[in-house]
Amino acid sequence: MMKGFHIYLILISVCLACTNQAPENISVKNYPITDTIPIYDFEDLEPLLYTNSDTTYIVKFWAMWCAPCVKELPYFVEYAKSNRNQKTKVIYISLDFPKDIDSKIKPFLKKKNITSKVILLDDPDSNYWIDEIDPNWSGAIPFTIVFNKEKREYFERSFESLQDLENTINKHFNTN
Repeated sequence: MMKGFHIYLILISVCLACTNQAPENISVKNYPITDTIPIYDFEDLEPLLYTNSDTTYIVKFWAMWCAPCVKELPYFVEYAKSNRNQKTKVIYISLDFPKDIDSKIKPFLKKKNITSKVILLDDPDSNYWIDEIDPNWSGAIPFTIVFNKEKREYFERSFESLQDLENTINKHFNTN
């Protein structure tokens, strides 16, 4: 119970501390909002964290207010683009606020050329779902899960380059 409470306090502190580093408020003027970003609680999200297929999934937990998350986004975008013909899929799990979907998140995703699936996780019981995802996860982001039907790896760290991301995935998963 205390671990979850501390994680919650850490997330709130990081959010407040990074507010000054968050991307500028992007107006939605002249931006056609056609794509929807589903809002899931953990019960809805959990089935997406497992597969019986040969596809390798890269699930990135991130938020716009997290500077290291935003810094590594281009590596995930490029990885998804260069591996689109492989059995590899990238899914972004945003921990941003649901009220910001239309005014901030969608314009941000467009600006960053993110075309992979994006889901907003809105579940206040982080004490529960963080441990369900990985009992060793402190709750800090960025956090990435890479998995297929045979293997699962967790990365509670930032990727420093596309090469770093590729090397890490290739080391644990033969995706090529």
